[in-house]
Amino acid sequence: MPHTLLLSFAHPDDESFLAGGTVCRYAAEGVRVVLSCATRGEAGKAGDPPLCTPAELPVVREHELREAAAILAIAAIHLLGYHDRALDAAPPDQIREQLVALIRRERPAVVLTFDPNGANLHPDHVAISRFTSDAVAAAADPRWFPALGAAHEVARLVWVAGRHPWDLARDPEAGAKPGVDFAIDVGRWWAQRLAALEAHRTQRPSVQRHFLRHADRDVLLSREFFRQAWGPPLAVRPAEDLFEGIGS
Repeated sequence: MPHTLLLSFAHPDDESFLAGGTVCRYAAEGVRVVLSCATRGEAGKAGDPPLCTPAELPVVREHELREAAAILAIAAIHLLGYHDRALDAAPPDQIREQLVALIRRERPAVVLTFDPNGANLHPDHVAISRFTSDAVAAAADPRWFPALGAAHEVARLVWVAGRHPWDLARDPEAGAKPGVDFAIDVGRWWAQRLAALEAHRTQRPSVQRHFLRHADRDVLLSREFFRQAWGPPLAVRPAEDLFEGIGS
């Protein structure tokens, strides 16, 4: 059976900013890629100039997310329905149950989420990292939610590397730095990753600032970096494959 990779993020666009090329690579290799998105980004920006009213923003951002996911070949999207910028207030038992149900249904070998500091200390990023780690542990314990199906033990939990992805991509020594356990060459898919970023039209100012306006944008879009939270030992750091050491 092909592997499954589960992404657990907080907002629409996290998947494209942080792992778009990696998603493309594994989808091309036959891995089933599934995305859990905790909010619809309704507290974010609507573009400059605004592309919609604040009331319309959650619907618009969900549409953008689905367009980007189709470009990246994400097989399924699960929207958890929590409030943007209030994810840390989500009822722990409720979100644990939602994520355990998803993990047991999809049975991923690898789960990818934010590091415990949320990459940039955004409270929603920190919260989804905490909730995801909790659910990964609970999904492996049959005493939690037995009605949700057989327990499933995730082989590897991976975090987004703690530095900004555009800073890491420019650093020729990034792989020698602590906290970089995987360096994924996604150069074959940089244009696809760019198209997914551009699908998030309300976030275009951020896309422009971090990627589009730079002469080295192809470099910025060709490398992605992650950290191992736990999983099989890595023979070399940085490894080039999130599934290294995980059997079929």
